[in-house]
Amino acid sequence: MANQFQILILNQISALGLKRLPAERYATGKDIAAPDAVMVRSADMHAMDIAHSVRAIGRAGAGTNNIPVKAMSQRGVPVFNAPGANANAVKELVIAGMLLAARNIAGALDFVSRLDAADPEMDKKVEDGKKTFAGYELSGQTLGIIGLGKIGCLVADAAIKLGMNVYGYDPEITVDAAWSLPSQVRKAHSVAEVLKHSQFVSLHVPLVEATRNLINADNIGAMRHGAVLLNFSREGVVSEEAVLAALAEKKLGRYVCDFPSAAINGKPGIIALPHLGASTQEAEENCAVMVADQLVDYLEHGNIQNAVNFPNVSMPRESAYRLAIANANVPNMVGQISTALAQAGLNIHNMVNKSRGEMAYTLVDVDSQVGQAVIDGIAGIEGVLVVRYLPLDA
Repeated sequence: MANQFQILILNQISALGLKRLPAERYATGKDIAAPDAVMVRSADMHAMDIAHSVRAIGRAGAGTNNIPVKAMSQRGVPVFNAPGANANAVKELVIAGMLLAARNIAGALDFVSRLDAADPEMDKKVEDGKKTFAGYELSGQTLGIIGLGKIGCLVADAAIKLGMNVYGYDPEITVDAAWSLPSQVRKAHSVAEVLKHSQFVSLHVPLVEATRNLINADNIGAMRHGAVLLNFSREGVVSEEAVLAALAEKKLGRYVCDFPSAAINGKPGIIALPHLGASTQEAEENCAVMVADQLVDYLEHGNIQNAVNFPNVSMPRESAYRLAIANANVPNMVGQISTALAQAGLNIHNMVNKSRGEMAYTLVDVDSQVGQAVIDGIAGIEGVLVVRYLPLDA
């Protein structure tokens, strides 16, 4: 690790995050031709010619729709993200969204902004007009949460503290999330059950094929009359056509989202914010710090944490000589790697192998230096995508 790692920066990344990349070991910039890694926020990388030198991509945020994850997997390149780092910021905006809808705040602000301050009747108009914006309180209302990751759990906790009843649904809830979920949350067994019982419905799911148009013309009719739908997840998880139809029929009371579009902007019942979910200084710093630390751990030690396309693999250093191997998840890969090392007279000190779908990853610590011929031999095994030799500096 005597040479500096070159990190290409595609967006404005928090200075606090960049400080986690020590200058003596890392060079960062927006014009690096052969980067070892890329740090990105919202820049679209799908049409980008990603250099073959790239060994990792770090997304300073949760979503990775702007990154060609499948293509990177085929190259053995992990794509890291920062799940949960912006969770508090999104939670607070969801609560704000519920208040905006329940108390008609957007309409009230617009009404006041159009009053003439020089009008001697202004005070009377305020008193006469305020009844138009009478709303209702959150306490006692029912919130349904679809997706119980870090954000969903925080939203549930905040809603309960506001006196709300909460239903939650997530068929793939993790053990960590289950432990974080307040005991007062009622477990729903389907999306339909959440829609049926809730005055407010908040979505917190990734955009994948299974969640595209999750709320659609077939199920939006199951919602309670005048219900509020909140989407601070991803634009594509809601059918805008179905939402507009439900609003026109007064079936839906409000649609509050973080994704303005030509289809919904300015339409009655729509409250659209300009992608504010993670737009706080704290969230940007948290995301940048988290992903920078993950890149450092991967580039220097081969450890993987929070990669969307690789298994989590971490092994404490017990030797100065380490190999990190990304490969297709096929039979006898560990055996072939072990055989190659044994034939070279290298003793395996420690080894870990894990898989995730079609991808597998192996870390091997050996007791002595690894020659280039051994590295080339392992790289030549069918199914091996990347071999990295990570010796510690003497």
